[in-house]
Amino acid sequence: MSVDESQDSETGAPARHIGAAVGELEGLAEQAQALAEGRVTSTALVRRSLERIEATQGTVNAFRRVRAEAAMAEAAKADRRLAAGERLPLLGVPVAVKDDTDVAGEPTAFGCAGEFPPKERDAEVVRRLRAAGAIIVGKTNACELGQWPFTEGPAFGNTCNPWNLAHTPGGSSGGSAAAVAAGLVPAALGTDGAGSVRIPAAWSHLVGIKPQRGRISTWPDPEAFQGITGIGPLARTVEDAALLLDVASGNHDGDLHRPPAIAAREAAGRDPGRLRIALSWKPALTFTRKPLHPDVRAAVTGVARTLVRLGHFVEEAEPDYGLVGLAFVPRATAGVGEWAERVPDRSLLDRRTREAARLGRLLGGPVLRRARAVERRQQRRIGALFGPYDVLLTPTTATPPPRIGTLAKLSGWRTDQAMIAACPYAWPWNVLGWPGVSVPAGFSADGLPLGAQLLGPAHGEPRLISLAAQLQDDLRWHERRPAGHPAPPDITRVGRGA
Repeated sequence: MSVDESQDSETGAPARHIGAAVGELEGLAEQAQALAEGRVTSTALVRRSLERIEATQGTVNAFRRVRAEAAMAEAAKADRRLAAGERLPLLGVPVAVKDDTDVAGEPTAFGCAGEFPPKERDAEVVRRLRAAGAIIVGKTNACELGQWPFTEGPAFGNTCNPWNLAHTPGGSSGGSAAAVAAGLVPAALGTDGAGSVRIPAAWSHLVGIKPQRGRISTWPDPEAFQGITGIGPLARTVEDAALLLDVASGNHDGDLHRPPAIAAREAAGRDPGRLRIALSWKPALTFTRKPLHPDVRAAVTGVARTLVRLGHFVEEAEPDYGLVGLAFVPRATAGVGEWAERVPDRSLLDRRTREAARLGRLLGGPVLRRARAVERRQQRRIGALFGPYDVLLTPTTATPPPRIGTLAKLSGWRTDQAMIAACPYAWPWNVLGWPGVSVPAGFSADGLPLGAQLLGPAHGEPRLISLAAQLQDDLRWHERRPAGHPAPPDITRVGRGA
């Protein structure tokens, strides 16, 4: 391993460009450690990240905004701070955030078309990332107002799955998932209002954490989407996801939800003990068909068998979901309506978005207040499962990732039906506000990633993270990466037997 000690023109410090080592540093924690030990520069890591983004925008298309010049300047500053002996958890490490998160100087379009003004201030979570030394290289693609489990739209095109470009990486945090899966950044933040971190984690072979409501501040919004949406990390490893969760966690004075602090990365290194785990196949009632794909059932069964082999007690048991969906719809559509009011030109919104916003206005007032008022009762009913059991295991999704274009052109009602059929397992935990972790569960017969979901009661992230880390130690999912990228899909053939 040779180190080039020539002076870096951007930092004025010794360059220490480690050719082979830079390429080997893929994880968030290992990049942070290498920077702290002086084995690599932030300039080298950020430059590599930006080069990878540029090389894949025509295929993966993970980013809506790229902060190339600003990120390189911030990396040079990080190198000077590192050279002066300063140490922070992520000093000099490149990361990405989703297009619904404010970054000063950049617009926040949240997947929408049109011209949005640049934001004057960072969101609280971005402020915390910067305080930890992270370099924000860009903002990742998201479907319009985060409504769907795919990341496609006229405002930015199609974001494709690095495992197979003919398929979606999921949504709405599909850009963040694709960026991590393709190795463009070691970790990224997404938001999860109905599974929008966990679904793309499952379909991109990643770890995705939906934390307890309020664990990561949503400020400048006191809460997001009537409390159902939270911010969470996507990464290849449990340790990296936990590290990003620790760095991003914390509250602003204006937040409505302020849970007690946890130590996520510490939990990732702790044995979970012998746990009682309920395996559930039955999703919450939605009055729509939700057939479980046999490859998904086989994959999640495999995870359950691994848990048994690791010493845990696993048996089939179902939560009492009741009519939890009746509380979800008013909150979700009200959130769409509130966000739609921020869009400069609402005539550019997808017809399905306009329909959802109208429904949100219809269901506002007494219906919305009732939907929120029954939350504690729903928590007691569904939470009764966590008397006899410690963790709930379910599929993250009911199907492998669909092909690009499968859902994007459907009517509103048909989109809802297809979305519920593909992703019926994640959204109840958004109503409850409780934590969940999606972990890789293997691949379909066609080589597409699948996920399993570990769900817990309020403030249960440490146990879920410890269990996920134990699974990773055994299954070694982080060692498997996308091979090469196939040709981009011809979406004109979708629906004609392609």
